[in-house]
Amino acid sequence: MNCGIVIIPTYNEIENIESIIRATFSLHKEFHILIVDDNSPDKTFDKVKALQAEFSDRLFLEVRTKKAGLGTAYVHGFKWALARTYEFIYEMDADFSHNPHDLEKLHDSCHLSGADLSIGSRYVTGVNVVNWPLSRVLLSYFASVYVRMITGMKIMDTTAGFICYNRKVLEQIDLDRIKFIGYAFQIEMKYRAFSKNFVLHEVPVIFTDRTKG
Repeated sequence: MNCGIVIIPTYNEIENIESIIRATFSLHKEFHILIVDDNSPDKTFDKVKALQAEFSDRLFLEVRTKKAGLGTAYVHGFKWALARTYEFIYEMDADFSHNPHDLEKLHDSCHLSGADLSIGSRYVTGVNVVNWPLSRVLLSYFASVYVRMITGMKIMDTTAGFICYNRKVLEQIDLDRIKFIGYAFQIEMKYRAFSKNFVLHEVPVIFTDRTKG
């Protein structure tokens, strides 16, 4: 059973890209991967092209002309995925900040538990962040507190970037009207889903800051 497609934006991820692809493809559940690369100077895209010979049926690549921001990379990937038949569409980092094994938990939250959007949350069961200085943890945590106050969203990790979307969420959000291209994009996407009364569910994960690249 195909469990959907994982969108991974990349820019100079040559040290991580093969490992994250192989880790994802080694899971018990079957996932496809779309790499959206912003013309990395380190030629990340060439490594992906080489791996496509081995994984031709489930590894896909889109190379953009320049670095244009996280949000636009995901929107590019969303549109690509919606043009296909994928029911579940994921966001995941390339650097192992997000553990690929948690993709299965995100999938189950949407597929079995009825969530329209499942969030790999650093804060739903306390603070689960590794290798961040305290100042950065506090900034991230209280940013989420502030966002909850002004938006009314009940989720603990409003800036999380490890996500599973049911395709109907992305179909009902006007992707051409997304305003933010940086990490505020993550807040905007959650709020747009929330404002359309989709069910958002948080799944506890451990976030580990990158060690390579």
